[in-house]
Amino acid sequence: MSIDNNSGYDAKSIQVLEGLEAVRKRPGMYIGSISSKGLHHCAWEIIDNAIDEAGAGFCTHIKVTLNEDGSLTVEDNGRGIPVDLHPEKQIPAVRLAFEQLHAGGKFDGQVYKTSGGLHGVGASVVNALSEFLNVEISRDGKLYRLEYEKGGKLKKDLHVTKKKIKGSGTRITFKPDPLIFKETTSFKYETLRNRLMELAFLNNGLTIDLIDNRLSNKNQEPKKETYQAKKGVVGFVEFLNEEGEYNPVHKKPIYFKGEKEGVILECAIQYNDGEDEQLRSYVNNISTDEGGTHESGFRTALTKVFNLYGKKNNIFKKNENLIGDDLKDGLTCVLSVKVRDPQFEGQTKTKLSNTEVDGLVQSITNEGLSNFFEKHPSVAKDVINRVLTTCLERLAARRAKELRRKARNAEAKALSGKLAKCSEKDKSRNELFLVEGDSAGGSAKTGRDRRFQAILPLRGKVINTYRAKVEKVLENEEIRSIITAIGAGVGKEFDVEKSNYARVCIMTDADIDGAHIRCLLLTFFYRYMRPLIYSGRVYIAQAPLYKIERERGKIVRYAYNDEELQEALKELGRNARIQRYKGLGEMNPDQLWETTLNPANRRMIQVTIDDALEAERKLKILMSDKVDPRREFLMENIVFTEDDM
Repeated sequence: MSIDNNSGYDAKSIQVLEGLEAVRKRPGMYIGSISSKGLHHCAWEIIDNAIDEAGAGFCTHIKVTLNEDGSLTVEDNGRGIPVDLHPEKQIPAVRLAFEQLHAGGKFDGQVYKTSGGLHGVGASVVNALSEFLNVEISRDGKLYRLEYEKGGKLKKDLHVTKKKIKGSGTRITFKPDPLIFKETTSFKYETLRNRLMELAFLNNGLTIDLIDNRLSNKNQEPKKETYQAKKGVVGFVEFLNEEGEYNPVHKKPIYFKGEKEGVILECAIQYNDGEDEQLRSYVNNISTDEGGTHESGFRTALTKVFNLYGKKNNIFKKNENLIGDDLKDGLTCVLSVKVRDPQFEGQTKTKLSNTEVDGLVQSITNEGLSNFFEKHPSVAKDVINRVLTTCLERLAARRAKELRRKARNAEAKALSGKLAKCSEKDKSRNELFLVEGDSAGGSAKTGRDRRFQAILPLRGKVINTYRAKVEKVLENEEIRSIITAIGAGVGKEFDVEKSNYARVCIMTDADIDGAHIRCLLLTFFYRYMRPLIYSGRVYIAQAPLYKIERERGKIVRYAYNDEELQEALKELGRNARIQRYKGLGEMNPDQLWETTLNPANRRMIQVTIDDALEAERKLKILMSDKVDPRREFLMENIVFTEDDM
């Protein structure tokens, strides 16, 4: 092997990033992404610090405020971050928390026995990614203030203000830096609302206020909501079932709590007569969307206890035996686990990996659920009969599997005249576009890159999968076409690794009808192909609203909203010709390729699980039989113009 001494790779090639510089250089390593999800992760880091104070027994009230300038304020009445000098570093302890990674009071297990922020980077990372961050601390009758500017640079060192204070607490205000969060720096009220409501349910006795001071006009009152759950996780389960369309199988929720070797578990369960599962799991108040060892231990114990009780009390016939999937239909459950030293997969903390937690959760669940069943035999019987129904359906489905396989083969032949396939054999590159209407579908088929882009026009109405039974869903022609095209199954049989496409892109008109179709499709994916969303394979294609041209088309610009239209007119002048697209069908193949299909120019929004949940929530409000939530939603969101009068 020969060595090139002139390669230019020497000591100068090794970079050392000081302080918080590394966070700004690679923010995704610390908050997952710099999209809206990463933006809100910054809010969770600061809010979680206040929640930890509540969990330690020192905080009873948290206030979260959305300010007019785009900043966010989180205030608690806890002990207040320490302000005395650190014995080794000889600077105030609060500065260490906001200036240095892996500095905090959550490592030794003494200050906080359980905490969500054990990585120790929350406050300092938020500081690094903020345009400014201010800290106010109330302790010992004094008000301390600390100020940082762009990127966590110290603007004003810790100092005592003249204001005299009663009580204690911490108040943090930060504004996300638009140089980092280029997609958006605007916090979503609904996203904060849903999370704070969760936290109120998970922390009995805690009061949380959410205030929105971002007023559209000066005569408008600030929006304010207060959350306080007196029934804890039991109230949480009842709330989730009240929000749904299905009826609880048992009025009294199953509840048990236990502790073993430092792991504290609290659980509430209430089955309904629907087909969907709602399992909300948390570790130290952190939502674990991807589950982990606490969920696996819980599910194992759940199946074991149900089988033992069913056999012991002669509820089952000779050959009947439940498996884990049988217990999912109609399950509404809140599982809250407290762990002293949780290990998560990834900084964003969505999956617990502590191996010892699996067995401990199994043990606590076995004991707690068995005791509940013994004390409440009528509830136990109702619940086990409910899951037994699913078991019998599974056994019947197994017998019909061969018939379904034959039907799928016939369906694939029928799809061949509708789906414009791509030629690329590498599935990791392929894209499927679900296009609204035959006209747009025809343009997309002509304008696409045939090597890796497939087009499936949606010719009929997509069924509302929120309300429909699974049989009706699978009878819908458009839904069947989507299932067959993706080729990875549906529902419990769905396997994301078998998907024919790395991206499934929803491409609809930029109007109300298009938005409705997007909601319907997102609800379908959330309910029947959820791993497709978890793996980041679902996208929304953004089509332009306007075409602006000068000099007979020699100069062309596209605008995706009214703000971009005004910017284009500033550049091209008011005499420019403006064309407003009423739908995708008005665009010729070249225009559709240039604006919406071409990877070099197009705008794509990657759908997160929060987006899908929000789509389903809106459909729940708009499509359910409950009138009051729908009326409230319409009054808050519809803007009437003079033309409507």
